Amino acid sequence: MAASTSAVVDTRQRALIFINIVVTCIASSMLSTALTTALPPIMSELSLDASTGQWLTSGYSLAMGIMMPLTAFLITRFPTRRLYLTALGTFIAGSVLCVIAPGFEIMMVGRVAQALGGGALTSMAQVIILTIFPTEQRGQAMGWYGLSVGAAPVVAPTLAGILVDSVGWRWIFYLAILIMALSFMLALRVFGNVLETKRKQFDIVSFVLSIFAFGGVTLGVGNISSLGLGNVQTLVPLGVGAVAAVIFVWRQLHMDEPFLELRILRQRDYALSVIGSMLLYLVMMGSSVLMPLYVQNILGESATVSGLVTLPGSLAMAIVSPFAGRIYDALGMKRLFVAGAAFMLVSNIGMTCVNLETSVAVAAAFNAVRCVAIGCLMMPLVTWGTSRIGLDLTAHGTALLTSLRTIAGAIGSAVFVGVMTSVAAGVEAGAESQAAASMQGFSIAFMAMSVVTAVLLFIAVFLVRGKRARRTGTCR
Repeated sequence: MAASTSAVVDTRQRALIFINIVVTCIASSMLSTALTTALPPIMSELSLDASTGQWLTSGYSLAMGIMMPLTAFLITRFPTRRLYLTALGTFIAGSVLCVIAPGFEIMMVGRVAQALGGGALTSMAQVIILTIFPTEQRGQAMGWYGLSVGAAPVVAPTLAGILVDSVGWRWIFYLAILIMALSFMLALRVFGNVLETKRKQFDIVSFVLSIFAFGGVTLGVGNISSLGLGNVQTLVPLGVGAVAAVIFVWRQLHMDEPFLELRILRQRDYALSVIGSMLLYLVMMGSSVLMPLYVQNILGESATVSGLVTLPGSLAMAIVSPFAGRIYDALGMKRLFVAGAAFMLVSNIGMTCVNLETSVAVAAAFNAVRCVAIGCLMMPLVTWGTSRIGLDLTAHGTALLTSLRTIAGAIGSAVFVGVMTSVAAGVEAGAESQAAASMQGFSIAFMAMSVVTAVLLFIAVFLVRGKRARRTGTCR
């Protein structure tokens, strides 16, 4: 095995690797949400109906959910440089297929390739950062990284809208190819094998179980908002996913070298970081879907106005994320956790008071407060949790946390949109207008988010301990 990498990577190489990771993750994170804006013109040009077209987004999430658990094995088995360049190449190849796609089939293959490459890059990025930076600098480094993966998906729909209106939807992928090609060339120069590797057997049974578990749950949850909870296309994937997940967990707990190490959940702080990240993504992704619906569908404003409403939040996150990392390095997680959860609760409660007469500036302000909360919590939670389990288990820790929070985000998007639409449908007959009915549904959805956030605040206040020496032992 290699020696501790934070000691053997010099300052210049560390900085170049970090810049490369940030640039790469900006491009991959943007494409996770950019197609929400571009989907209508893509469907029109490729002659797709809504049920087929939505696979370009849900299929991406499904492939990402399948890829995340696999990365724990890949990171510990294959050299860092080769794996990173392969993931970049896969993402670029997928983007090229999307550019040249004459129809749905090739476009879908391209989206899956993007998800596979992007999933590997996301998990690798966090493990690499946590490995090459000294303990006292990890919070700040993860804060800057969190800015790239947090702000990019928020800005992406607005940027995609501008590209679609001016030069066409294929230019979204041209831009991604350009950024990733530059990143690939930089990686060729600066990347080394900075992570430890060891020979281990690939457990095909666990991999197949993980596909059905993570993929089934992600697919089933994604179908809730469009097909409903009682639909067979929702229930069957959820059922299969749940059964596969139980078998998967049992198998991992009874293996000497598991495919995905789940025993790290015995470490209290890591388990709290996973729960906190899942609750954060539940609310974050739900609100990110509801805000454009509020501005465009309820208020009848343009996509540009919708983008401007979220812009202050993106700027707030850009300012807060790096400082949050410094605060974590200096003071520990508890104060950040309490502050972030409190800000998010204030934001969600405030959104329940918004009505049809309220200025969009008020909604933009509440969204900015929410983004401050996200900046306080997203990457510090990852840094805090993984710092408790030891570097030898960091790959497993980040893969498990990322997988579970991705599923939580899909649940949030489906459930809160479902709450909004079902409430709106129930009160539409007695409401003054369809917009008024949707507004009631919007308020109830944010009320539900407030309840979830109250749980997050409870965890921060009563279960998270104050700063203490970081543990570096393993959890086997």
